Amino acid sequence: MARSAFREQMLRAREDAIVSSVNRLLAEKGFEAMTVDEVAADVGIAKASLYKHFTSKEELAAAAMIRVLERALVFLEKLALDDGLRPIARLQAAARWTLQVQLAGEMPSLPAQNSTLRNALVSNRIYLDRLFEVSDRLGAWIAAAQTDGEIDRQLPAEVVLYTLFARACDPVPGLLKAGGQHSDEQIIEWLLRSCFHGLVGARA
Repeated sequence: MARSAFREQMLRAREDAIVSSVNRLLAEKGFEAMTVDEVAADVGIAKASLYKHFTSKEELAAAAMIRVLERALVFLEKLALDDGLRPIARLQAAARWTLQVQLAGEMPSLPAQNSTLRNALVSNRIYLDRLFEVSDRLGAWIAAAQTDGEIDRQLPAEVVLYTLFARACDPVPGLLKAGGQHSDEQIIEWLLRSCFHGLVGARA
């Protein structure tokens, strides 16, 4: 029994290492450039050993996305427990967290137009469950913020939701960071301002 428990623990540790590697490589190189061979080499295991945990590149990407969504859910739960935050403040905090994760190189970069990957994601029950949980949480805050008049009520809620989701794959943070002229905090503040207040300045 002890030997079996130890083996399971080792397998979980290896799987965690694989997902961590995939997450980093996806953030650095993107899905198209990342290879299964590269992941195996990065973890320090044989390709055959990797396939015992994940059967395809698409399954690796799904596992990385599940991990990010689970991290997001933990953060959103903390926001939900803070009764002093208005809905709009929770949405802003969620967007800030997303940008921080991206700038830290911890946000997987997945192509929007890839049928094989898309099919793998929509057929992954755990991924869909986590995605719906995040969407439901944000959706409730969007509806409340619109009721409060802090988000344009004429905007469909899904437009606001997808705009927030887009922060996870926005190329602007990376471009600004690569320029080396601005701090991460400056980049985040500017992008939050443009996201929640638009590009039009205050009129005199």
